[in-house]
Formats: sequence, structure tokens, C-alpha cells
Amino acid sequence: MKKVSLLFILFLILGKVNGANDEQLVKRVILDAYVNGIQNKGSLEDIEKGFHPSFELIGIGKDGYTVWENHIYTWKERVRQYKEENPGDVQEPVTCEFKFVDITGDACIAKIKLFKDGKQIFTDYLSLYKFKNGWRIVSKISYRH
Repeated sequence: MKKVSLLFILFLILGKVNGANDEQLVKRVILDAYVNGIQNKGSLEDIEKGFHPSFELIGIGKDGYTVWENHIYTWKERVRQYKEENPGDVQEPVTCEFKFVDITGDACIAKIKLFKDGKQIFTDYLSLYKFKNGWRIVSKISYRH
């Protein structure tokens, strides 16, 4: 009976450690690929590592009714062009505050706030899946402040 109890406790501890590890991995993907990659015009390699090729940004139109979408290849191309046209450009970086990261199995939703020059610019809701090669951002909706 002691062995069963000890194994059960060990299983619970390992499960919590794994969950905490996944949360840190998700945060790292968001910071590297989205915040530093997309928002701060960083590494195209980090963007590719952190976003699934099928990623879609979904937004609501100015009419408050229509929905538009943007794909990762479009975003990545904008970053590439910006870096090409503005070599060495240094701007005030966008920073991120994590409000929550909720993981169930291989699915995750994260709510983050983005700030620039001390002002909140977006509240983002990012969806991620855990693939064989790690966590990847698959979609985003947001609110512009």
C-alpha cells in the first residue's frame, strides 16, 4: 500500500512539474515568436519556430460586423520588409504582461497585454497547440486600445 501511495504522490508531483514546464515553454514561444519576433521586428527564424504555418489572425472590421483574417506568411513578410527598409532601426520595444496561460492537454489559450511607451496597445488572446516539435501559436484575436 505504501508503494502505491508513494507512486501516486510521485505521479502528482511529476504532473505538476510538467504542467509548470509547459506553461514556461508557452510563455517562451509567445515572447520569442510573437512579442520579440513580430511586434519588435526580431528574428524571422524565431517567428517560424513559434507560429504554425496555418496560423490565422482574426479581426473584426470597422463596421463592427465583418471579420477579416491575416496569415503568418503575410505578417512574416511585413517584418522582413521592415527590417530591409529600416536597417538598424531602434524603437521603443513592445513589452508583454501575461494575464493567464490555461493549458489542457495539448491545447492552450493565453491572454496577454502589450505595451509600448508605457501605454497599453493591445489585449491579445493567443491559441496554441503542442505538436511533436513543441508549442506553436495557431490563432489570435485581439482588442486594440
